[in-house]
Amino acid sequence: MSIRFSYISLGFSVAVALMLLSCVGHEGNEGQQRLTDPTAHPQLTLTLQGVEQIKTSLGQVPLFDQTLSDVIAEVDAELANGIEVPVPKDLAGGYTHERHKSNFFIMQKAGTLFQITGDDKYAVYLRDMLLAYAELWPTIGKHPAERSYARGKLFWQCLNDANWLVYTSQGYDCIYDWLDVPTREKLNKELFRPYAEYVSVENPQFFNRIHNHSTWGNAAVGMIGLVMDDEELINWSLYGLDIEVPGDIVKDNDGGDIKLEGQKEAGFLAQIDHSFSPDGYYTEGPYYQRYAMYPFLIFAEGLANKKPELKILDYRDGLLIKAINTLINQTNSAGEFFPINDSQKGMSLASRELVSAVSIAYYYGGNDPGLLSIVEDQGRVPLNNAGLASAKAVAEGKAKKYQYKSMELADGAAGDEGAIGILRADDLTLVMKYAKHGMGHGHFDRLGFLLYDETGEVIQDYGAARWVNVEHKDGGGYLKENRSWAKETVAHNTLVVDKDSHFDGNVKKADQTAGMPYYFLSGDDVQIVSAKEQNAYPGIDLQRTMAVVRIEELESPLVIDLFSVQAPEGSRYDLPLYYVGEFMSSNQKFQTNNVLSPMGKESGYQHLWAEAQTTLEGDVFSMTWFNKKKFYTVTSVVELGDEMILTRIGANDPNFNLRRDPGLIHRRTGGNTVFASLYEIHGSYDYASERPLNSFTSVATMKILHQSEAYVVVQFQLKTGERYQFACSLLNDSKTAKHTVEDANGQWQWQGIYNLKKNI
Repeated sequence: MSIRFSYISLGFSVAVALMLLSCVGHEGNEGQQRLTDPTAHPQLTLTLQGVEQIKTSLGQVPLFDQTLSDVIAEVDAELANGIEVPVPKDLAGGYTHERHKSNFFIMQKAGTLFQITGDDKYAVYLRDMLLAYAELWPTIGKHPAERSYARGKLFWQCLNDANWLVYTSQGYDCIYDWLDVPTREKLNKELFRPYAEYVSVENPQFFNRIHNHSTWGNAAVGMIGLVMDDEELINWSLYGLDIEVPGDIVKDNDGGDIKLEGQKEAGFLAQIDHSFSPDGYYTEGPYYQRYAMYPFLIFAEGLANKKPELKILDYRDGLLIKAINTLINQTNSAGEFFPINDSQKGMSLASRELVSAVSIAYYYGGNDPGLLSIVEDQGRVPLNNAGLASAKAVAEGKAKKYQYKSMELADGAAGDEGAIGILRADDLTLVMKYAKHGMGHGHFDRLGFLLYDETGEVIQDYGAARWVNVEHKDGGGYLKENRSWAKETVAHNTLVVDKDSHFDGNVKKADQTAGMPYYFLSGDDVQIVSAKEQNAYPGIDLQRTMAVVRIEELESPLVIDLFSVQAPEGSRYDLPLYYVGEFMSSNQKFQTNNVLSPMGKESGYQHLWAEAQTTLEGDVFSMTWFNKKKFYTVTSVVELGDEMILTRIGANDPNFNLRRDPGLIHRRTGGNTVFASLYEIHGSYDYASERPLNSFTSVATMKILHQSEAYVVVQFQLKTGERYQFACSLLNDSKTAKHTVEDANGQWQWQGIYNLKKNI
């Protein structure tokens, strides 16, 4: 069964819109009265006053005009194809899923075009689409796919049903006053109220959680409640349901166990209270913050317009607007979000959610001209007041380059549950994660790090094992390898003890604690982030201190990495490094394996091939790799018995779901120890001239002069002869604390967190 209508649509442009606007609109006293009528629609992201401003600006704001032309062309093409509302059957990426998804985007845009152009064809199309859904809704039960803990009706999960309602309610708002009363009452009673009840009271395990899924659900029910003036729905959305959620164990969407526990607090306000830190960091990480910001902001806009007494955009000191800037700062030089937790790589500031969010931040957040440079890069704006304001400012030449900064972003509702540290120097960006686990989307990667330069990833995080909306790969959902590989500790650039993941791979245990920030220092020549983890392994203390240091003899800042471990003798350590590019050379001789075997049976090791290995000799290990015309070298201090293993992802992966990325594992057996390494970016290769420059490392040697629970002192020497000593405190000291360290290797004195000296 598929409900289908056909439409014939003429080509449309801003010029045609301007012609129509000369003869349509709300004229005279009636129009003026409507503009001041608090019950008149639209009321969500568009308002009558805003529509009038847009109409008078058409043809004068290039970026807005171009966006309008593009949307007109897109929607007119859909009108020409007609309406199709198929019976749901497919997972994400399948035809019925994508058709219903396309429908809700087009309905939102058609409503907007009706308001801006005044052309009834958009309202007719939207009305007929909604009537088709009203006919379909009572005939379908739960979606036939049984994969989700909260099955939808139009889609395989309630999350997507909520997406449909968030977007569709905006379109409905735009034609609400245009509809005749019987049609409006039919849609309210037979489609929208039952729909809102389905994603709320019929699925409380979906609606009454603190989670991005529930944010979409809360916003969906609240927005349609605002359109219909249904106070009960609005109250459900804001404050949650007064209903008990069964404490069952079910499977989450990536196959993991979750317990459906009722929250002490639920609803939209609780989502803002518990999902964000005071810094605007979202506990599920930037990928899901990007996704959740749309319902947070769109519903907030509707509340600001319809219920200004809530002062929602001022809530928690304007946290929602602050969160947009926080999210922008969690991107690399290409505008791509750091792939922390379950993240599909490549998601960026170009996403539709951020196109809306950046203009909202500019409009409501003080007109920061730096945001306008992002709007320019995005090349489009939302068709509402915020989009018009940012497009006008761009046209007036107000844009300035956005200033990305080094910053520590606290996690937890009170800002006291770990953090992520971001250090930026020249074109280098280093990210270290010591935040909360991130709930069901978290990975077991405390004290892991990522490194970027202007070319992109230098040392990578794998991200998620998922191809979003690609039907080939298990319908576009999370692959089973997301749990067996991507979430496991060995998949990340952090320490694995005794081949076991942090918290034994238990999400509930991981969610109970967070990393412990020690210090964060941003400056001109030396920047440091240090944090401790005491709960990942019983009886073992981990602390990582990373510094980005400008060395005058080197062309790029140098990264110093000191990973301190306090653990029982006989502990087995693996420290992975997932470099991006091609192996060039090493100062050690590797023994290659002609027959490959998985490195283990569980905790992610079952997906790693050991391609080559060596027992390290000498004082240092050095390896250089190449990527995107640049060279990179890691130099690490060697202890007796250390091994290095060249690995590659892909073992026990019959469906080729995992990328075949290379890695390096530094293996050591012992007790208390320090892994000390340098990461150097150097040189270039010109393909046209076939000429390499500075392709070899500048580092000659490195050694640890002192290591204890309180201090680490390292020394490295360049090939040009310069010798540097870096000493740091592992104590939570003030910047003015004085330190004296003395052992058989010498005495070191300094004041403050660190000391960097040359030619000691």
